[in-house]
Order: sequence, then structure tokens, then C-alpha cells
Amino acid sequence: MTSTEPCPDPRQAAGGALPVVIVGGLHATVRRQAVERLLRSVPGSVSLHHDLSAAASGTVRRVLRDAAGETASDPVPLVNDCACCALREDLVPELRRLAGDDWCRLAVLELWDSVEPRGMAEALAEHGGDALRITGVLTAVDPALVVSFLADGNDLADCGLAASAADQRTVGDTWARQLEYASVLAVADSEAADDEDRAMLAQLHPTARQVPVDGPELVRAALAGFDIAAAAAAQHPACALLPQEADESGVATLVWRGHRPFHPERLYEALEDLACAAARSRGRFWLADRPDTLLSWDAAGGALCVENAGPWLASLPDAAWEMVPPERRAAAALDWHPEHGDRCQHLVFVSPGLDRDGLEHLLEACLLTDEEYAAGRDAWSRIRSPFESLLDPVS
Repeated sequence: MTSTEPCPDPRQAAGGALPVVIVGGLHATVRRQAVERLLRSVPGSVSLHHDLSAAASGTVRRVLRDAAGETASDPVPLVNDCACCALREDLVPELRRLAGDDWCRLAVLELWDSVEPRGMAEALAEHGGDALRITGVLTAVDPALVVSFLADGNDLADCGLAASAADQRTVGDTWARQLEYASVLAVADSEAADDEDRAMLAQLHPTARQVPVDGPELVRAALAGFDIAAAAAAQHPACALLPQEADESGVATLVWRGHRPFHPERLYEALEDLACAAARSRGRFWLADRPDTLLSWDAAGGALCVENAGPWLASLPDAAWEMVPPERRAAAALDWHPEHGDRCQHLVFVSPGLDRDGLEHLLEACLLTDEEYAAGRDAWSRIRSPFESLLDPVS
């Protein structure tokens, strides 16, 4: 879409609803470039940004901009001492107000640095009704910063980026989720980026559409549409669209699969080494002492989160399958084992300089041995499990 090419009316294309494009990412300079490009390219567009930098003092500032500059700036009080809660409470009413103005043809929601797009997209989808329609979710990326941000294990609170007093996220895991949820990556033309950086970006999110942050493709990608349900399914541990095997420019992706369960003690002892073995790792797994529990694995910057993600389908009665989303059933069918059903180990590690052989050897050593496996589930249930402190915290 060049400067001489007329821009179609996005609101007309949305059937009268106000189109909303979500632009996020910790790379603030590139994020603002993307927002400015959209404002310049689409007549009647406005950006809405909630500045959380003063949240510690009890205030969130809502800023409205158009192509000419700032048009309004107003304080928004905190809700439950949580800046993100205040954002969600204020977001839909403000967008609905804009939807009522005939001159407004596109709303660009610029998220603050550490705000993750998934929560905002799902809040809009749930409460926006027929007045609002999400047409795109973009994460702005400087490819030269991808690896360093993933490797950053600092708490957001220590960097002045926490969204609330209880925010315990790190820079690395927040950046990973921002990157992997978006369907479009708005990529800066960074002279500091090399082939390794670009390979890392491609392998982390191979299904994303990459567009130049200041090119005409950005506008078309932002208005192409966004499927909330599909995006949620792609992130769910049971059916996540995980990267495939790759090896390019010094960056490798290892996809490790298996059906034999992990020995809880040996896996627990290896957690630190496994979490630090790659810049990014995620997936699903099962433990011998918890055969009915699907566990999620999510690691970045050396910080690992292990969580209970619900039951494996094989542990549910047949009648319950009708209540399971089709994406979940399809993923289970692909991993189905005659004895264990959909119980499996499916972990993916992405990193420059990945030690594939060493990583595979460590993972294999954490599985049940032949003798332990042959002892059966009654014996597995008696194995001491140090995971209780992670999965069954005392309230």
C-alpha cells in the first residue's frame, strides 16, 4: 500500500464494527514505529495507550493519539492495586466510545511494555460485543534484541516494568509470550541483527507472518483478521503449535518426544540444567507418579515454570470428549499410544549453540528405566516426588 494507493475503509470491511489492532512488545521503539505507520496509513485512525510507568504511585495514564500527535491524556485509577486490571476496566468502555464516533475508522491499541497481548485480546473478544472487532495482533520486534531479551532472567519488578505489586514475571518469559501469541511480527530493519538473530526469530515462531515495521505489508497484515479461539488453542500446552526441527545459522530447534514417563526425582534434579540448556523451551510432559496429569513446561532466560494443565484425554470418560475442543482431540490423536493414550513427552528447545546430543542424553536419563517401567503404575505411585512443592503448594 503506497502513499498514492487509496486505503480501503477498514470499518466498512468490518461490517460497521470498529476494527481494533493490538500492537505490543517489550521493544518499545519498534512498537511505536508500528503504531505510527498505522496512524499515517489509515485515515480516521487513533491509537489508545495506557501508560503504566506511574502505576506504583496509584495512577495509570490513558493517552490518545492520531497521525498529528497526542489528542488527550487522562488519569485512570488503579483497580485492586493492579495496573492491568485498571487497563482492562477502562479499555472496553473507551473503545466503545470511539466506536460511537463515525469519524473513527480504526483503533490501534498500543500495549505498555510488559503487557501481554493475549489477556487484552481475550478481554476485548469477551466484552466488546458487536461494536468491536479485532483485526490483528502484532508484536514489534528488533531482531538484534531477540536473544538478549529471551536470556534476561531479571524480574520485571527489578526493571520497573511490573504491572502490579504481585507481578512475578521475568523479562524473558514475558517477551517469549508476547512473541509467540501474535500472528504478525512487525520487524525492524536493524543493522545490528545478523543471520543468527534472524534464524532465532524464525525458529521461535515459524508460523508468524513477518512484515517490515515501516512497509505497506504492515497495514494489510494488521487488517487481515485474527482468530481468538485458534490463538488460544495454539498456546494451550495440550495442543500448542510448537516449532519443528530446524538447524540454521548456528541456531537449532530440538523436538524431543517419548511415551515413557519421567522419573520425578531424576527429572527434578535435572530441572536447572534443562532450563538453562536453551534460550527457550516449552511443551508438555508427564510424571510416573501423576499419570493422569498433563504438565506444561515453559522456560526462558533460565527461569522455568511447571504447571498442572489439567487431565490427559486418556484419563477422561468417553462422554467427556464431546466437551473437549476439536484442536485438543486432533492433537491427542497425533500422539496416541496404544497403552498410554495421549500421555507423552513433547518438549521443544530452541537456542543458538544448542547441544543436541547432551540434551537428549540428559532427557533420556530422566525417564523410567526398563526395570522401573516394568514394575507398573502401582510402583510408580510410590516414588517420592519432589514436584509436590511446585504442583501442590500449601496455601
